[in-house]
Formats: sequence, structure tokens, C-alpha cells
Amino acid sequence: MPELPEVETTVRGLERVLKGSRIKSVEARRPDLRRALPLDLGQRLTGARITALGRRAKYGTIETDRGDTLVFHLGMSGRWRVDPIELEKHDHLVLETDEGRRVALNDARRFGSLDLVPTDRLGEWPQFKALGPEPLDLDARELKRRLDGRTAAIKLLLLDQGIVAGLGNIYVCEALYRAGINPKRPGGSVSLDRLKRLVPAIHDVLDEAIEAGGSTLRDFANPDGELGYFSKKFSVYDRQGLPCACGGVVRRIVQGGRSTFYCPRCQH
Repeated sequence: MPELPEVETTVRGLERVLKGSRIKSVEARRPDLRRALPLDLGQRLTGARITALGRRAKYGTIETDRGDTLVFHLGMSGRWRVDPIELEKHDHLVLETDEGRRVALNDARRFGSLDLVPTDRLGEWPQFKALGPEPLDLDARELKRRLDGRTAAIKLLLLDQGIVAGLGNIYVCEALYRAGINPKRPGGSVSLDRLKRLVPAIHDVLDEAIEAGGSTLRDFANPDGELGYFSKKFSVYDRQGLPCACGGVVRRIVQGGRSTFYCPRCQH
């Protein structure tokens, strides 16, 4: 699944193509993805100028001068294709600009979503209102406050979008490893000193992944078709049975139905 760095990379790629352009045409090639597309999508977007692109957690946003924001989620395998020579079967939404550029949202599994939300009510949109702070804006004291009294494993709590918005499985595994924290440790028992190591580790892992263009797993690719290379730097993720830098061996366990990779020797 595309995670925060992949979405951020996608938004930055789209921004170079779309920002400041007027939408000449909108083609919805099916009526739904994970849920139905807005019936008036084409009417509200055609002729609108794109004023800004952004990201909230794992959602991308495309803001227009008509007071609407197109919010997209890439689901399990979604990606935007820029200036495709030919449209493919799974290109479900196509936007063409007045400059002749074309972008297509491709989603083979159709677990993604498209919503059109009034820009001035975006913060009250239910999907956004339920989200916690962005991980890149988080500090250790705020995280400690959010974890206090919680008995669930720290790994699971960091994946809770109401606690921190946008963290996914890959980057939580890597950040916990860098901070030397066992993923099974109850979240409320993690000291402030440990969180002061964890929060910078989260920032570093995300920044490095964004710089590398994300982590290409299964179907994900950036809008220009290039693959992300952060997966080449994984220390523990998907490295079950391989040696850790400390001399231990990376283990895999299952938490909340998701694979967790960690080193029992240096994460405690």
C-alpha cells in the first residue's frame, strides 16, 4: 500500500504538472472506486484552475479556484500516470489541462477513493476530522500525552491514525528499530526519553523515504513512472532471518494482522 512518503512523492510530481493549470476536461471512466464518485465531479472541476496541491496523512489534495478540493486516496495499488500515451483498462479518472497535459488515476484493485470537498470545510470532513497530528509535525511530549495510559503495543498505537496520522507499517518498523524500542512494548510504558529518540527517528525515516521517492512494493510507482528506492535501505522490514547490524537476527511477528519486523537483541 502506498504510505505517506509515496503519497508525498505523488503530490510533488503532480504539482509540477498541474499547479496553475486550468482543467479542460474530466473523464470518469467508471462510477466508483472503493465508494461512488461524486455525481457532479465533472461539472465542478471542468474549467476550474488548480491553485494548490497538498497532503494530509495518506490522502492527496488538489485545490481549485472554485472553492472545491479533490481528495484522493491511493488505496492498495493506486497511482497517477502523467501524460500516458494510451489509456489503460484501470485508468479510472482522466484530467486534461488547458496546456495539453493529461493525468490518469490508475487503480487496478479499486481500493482507492476520490472525493470532492468544499475547501473551507476540509478540516471538518469526517475522514480528516478523525485524524491525529502529522508525524512530521509531532514532538515527543505530544506523543507521550497521546500514549499515556495505553496498554496496546507501541507498534499498533503508532499505526492508529487517530494518534498519529499517516504512519504505515513499513516506516513504523524502521523507526522503532532506529530508536531501539521493542514493537511489543505497551505504548503507555515508553518513557519520554525513549520517545525523544523515536520521534526524530520517525522524522528521519520519512524524510529519507520521501527523498528516495518512496518504497516500491508490488504495484506502486511515482507519477513519472520511476520507482522508489528507499526499500534498498530497509534495516529490518522484510528481512526476517537476516543479520542485524548489532549481530542479532531479524524476527517477524504478527501484530494486528500486520507483519512486524524487529531485532530482539537491540530493540528492548
